[in-house]
Amino acid sequence: MKDDSNAGSRSIRVLELLEVVCDMDRPATALDIEVASGLPKATVHRLCNLLLDEGYLRRDVNGRGYEAGERFSRLALKLLSSQSGRGERHAILENLTREIGETCNIALPLQTSMQYLDRVESEWPLRIQLPIGSHVPLHCTASGKLYLSSLPRSRRERLIAKLPLEPKAANTITDADKLMSALDTIAKSKIGTDNEEFIPGMVAAAVPVTDKTGKLLATLATHGPVVRMSFEQAVAHVPRLQQAAQEIAASFE
Repeated sequence: MKDDSNAGSRSIRVLELLEVVCDMDRPATALDIEVASGLPKATVHRLCNLLLDEGYLRRDVNGRGYEAGERFSRLALKLLSSQSGRGERHAILENLTREIGETCNIALPLQTSMQYLDRVESEWPLRIQLPIGSHVPLHCTASGKLYLSSLPRSRRERLIAKLPLEPKAANTITDADKLMSALDTIAKSKIGTDNEEFIPGMVAAAVPVTDKTGKLLATLATHGPVVRMSFEQAVAHVPRLQQAAQEIAASFE
């Protein structure tokens, strides 16, 4: 057990706690944090309350666990945007967009949405503007559905129950049971799809960017208007997306 008397190590304990929360594939309980970090129970509760107050942690939908808060997620996004691999990732996106001929993007899960970390627009005059930093819904986007499918089924169900399944386009899935069924299919294929579900006239396909353990770090997607790319054509780009996703994963190491 670690000594809690050294005030100078407080910042390290905070980082260790946040690391435990980020490593979990579900919301971390206080007991999870105690066991994984070796921190005393009183220290865990004190630090968790501090991080909750400051926005670096938040309670999960059931109120029994902790997950990354809005402030911590913004900090992580800034770090990823500024680290040395940024140029490499952008070059990968540029090559991918040039080959496919349509816009490609990297997105990260952020609370109840996906946020664009990077993006390269196609050269076509007709294109959908969703700049870096934009938030898009989970339930009706290729990247969002792919992220949802990566969650343990029980957590996925709880999150979907809390999401506003608002219709965005003609094919948006607004029924929770139907969405769960679609996510089961995506969980097996590892391919997220959007067949005019988010924006009328737009289709998309997404693949996961994973770490060495297979945990989803981000998503890589391409999208375009149906007047240029059919849904079937979007899905046909998956092998090239998967190849690029492996290259992007290496840039995060």
